[in-house]
Amino acid sequence: MDITLDKKSPTEASIKVTLKESDYQPNVEEKVKEYAKKASIKGFRPGKVPTGLIKKMYGKSIVVEEINNVLSKSLSDYIKEQNIQLIGEPLPNEEQAAKIDWDNQKEFEFDYQIGMVDDFKVDISDKQKVNSYTIELDKKTLDETLDNVKKQFGNSVNPETSEEGDSIYGLFEQVDGDISNEGLLEWSNIAKKEQKKFIGLKQDDTVEFAIEKVIEDAHAVMHLLNVEHDAAHDLKGKFKLTVKNINRMEAAELNQELFDKVFGKDAVKSEEEFVNKVKETVEGNYKRETELFLDQTIKEHFVSKTKIDIPEEFLKEWLLKTNDKITQEDLDREFGQYVESLKWDLIKNKIAEDKEIKVENAEVVDKAKSMILQQLGGAGAAEQLKDHMDAFADNYLKAENGQNYMKVFTEVRDDKILAYVKENISITDKKVDVEGFKKAVEK
Repeated sequence: MDITLDKKSPTEASIKVTLKESDYQPNVEEKVKEYAKKASIKGFRPGKVPTGLIKKMYGKSIVVEEINNVLSKSLSDYIKEQNIQLIGEPLPNEEQAAKIDWDNQKEFEFDYQIGMVDDFKVDISDKQKVNSYTIELDKKTLDETLDNVKKQFGNSVNPETSEEGDSIYGLFEQVDGDISNEGLLEWSNIAKKEQKKFIGLKQDDTVEFAIEKVIEDAHAVMHLLNVEHDAAHDLKGKFKLTVKNINRMEAAELNQELFDKVFGKDAVKSEEEFVNKVKETVEGNYKRETELFLDQTIKEHFVSKTKIDIPEEFLKEWLLKTNDKITQEDLDREFGQYVESLKWDLIKNKIAEDKEIKVENAEVVDKAKSMILQQLGGAGAAEQLKDHMDAFADNYLKAENGQNYMKVFTEVRDDKILAYVKENISITDKKVDVEGFKKAVEK
């Protein structure tokens, strides 16, 4: 056997594998003997089928199978020995393969096109500077949150006249068509420019409106009019609403009844405690958002700052040939995002290799237990389920043919890599209000 590498550029090369009969024939003979022992052919006792007959019946398919086995192993071993970092997988020369004469050839030559990445460096130091954000709840946002909580846990009433924020139940009829349905028009689904049309309405009042101007969300149109999504998406023209009822949520009072509904019985016992608990809860939710944004910022920073040459033409060809669900249109639209994701994976692998970041089985099991507890109710379920958690985690990690294990393993590994990066780069924390954070995200 002879294997040669022809490097066309730092990121693209071809590998030529030449097989002689002696490279695969011993395997073929062994496989023929196995077939002979197991074959059940009329006129021959089990295990007594002549090898000559096996060769005549199955010889070519056995040769093809064993050559492919030898090729796969030798190619994989060569790539490991040469420390080639592949992008995708080797692409065989299909035109060359189609010309093989499997009946008569004894020696074979196979060419593979490969994409690869040269060694690169990732600078994990305080020279790398990124911003993180801590959201402090300003009075306006806190007041809005408290108003929403009071409305959410308030009482539903049916006033005579509609006001801003009310939902309107009624009969919706297409003026020049057949659509007719009773439904509830939520205030949040009404476009701001059209909201004044729905203020001051009473029972049995009618109002005409252009559906595409009033309700911009196709899903909202679909549910309101009971039509298919495609029809809702393309629906235009005049509709008439005949009011049957007006729904309004009256805000709940800040009292012990509300405190218990929101946080559980006697969890808070005063208005001051309640306001602080709401503030703490909302800031906790924002903290998760800011942490996710920091992770994304780190990813984008290192992808842009780390020089990695990608064999883009090879990668496009490999994606199209190995995934029949990807079209050229998909590839043109999403290739940039795919390359960024690929670069980040390469960077993570490089950091894990250079810094010897490893994941132990116990860490995967602990992560699985944590995920299961979250789904079952968090800390409150931990005490009740403590004797069963090992079995739950084991069953989960073995499910899906081990894919769940690899999924959790990857999450733990990614968390450890990001934790290492955060400890060793320069992160400047900026305190902002909600609007300030939104502006940072939009940048």
